[in-house]
Amino acid sequence: MRQLYIKQKVFSLSGKFTVKDQQEKDIYYVEGSFMQVPKTFSIRNAARDEVALITKKVFSFLPKFFVEVNGREVLTIKKEFSFLKARYSIDAAGIEVHGNWWDMDFQVLQHGKIVGKVVKEWFTWGDSYKVQVMDEEMETIIIALVVAIDCVKADQAAASSAASN
Repeated sequence: MRQLYIKQKVFSLSGKFTVKDQQEKDIYYVEGSFMQVPKTFSIRNAARDEVALITKKVFSFLPKFFVEVNGREVLTIKKEFSFLKARYSIDAAGIEVHGNWWDMDFQVLQHGKIVGKVVKEWFTWGDSYKVQVMDEEMETIIIALVVAIDCVKADQAAASSAASN
């Protein structure tokens, strides 16, 4: 089992942050596109090779995010139509998310087997997440999933803020 940490920088306009291991060594680099359409997040490994890409679909009635890992689309996060509370669904072949993924406290399962756990670290400056990876083959997908959910949440917060002004 490998434990990783994602800590976003609060005042970073470009959306740059790193994923670190227990020894605080940078394992992945995440970089968001700033002022670009479509909005994307690129996840690169230690050798700076792109291993995952998150893209927000443009011109869709409800927000939709696509996650590609190693050039292959592995999951989609989409907002569902509801009147009261924002509701999202995650579509992925063989991958399920159990728990409260909106509050970043969930397990990732592949074909019914737990392959990862994500917990939000409270009382930190900026968003920090502890990610436990039980199946190393799923590591990139789990990291991409956490970044994608965080991107969806940021998008929702921005939309709510714009609507209230």
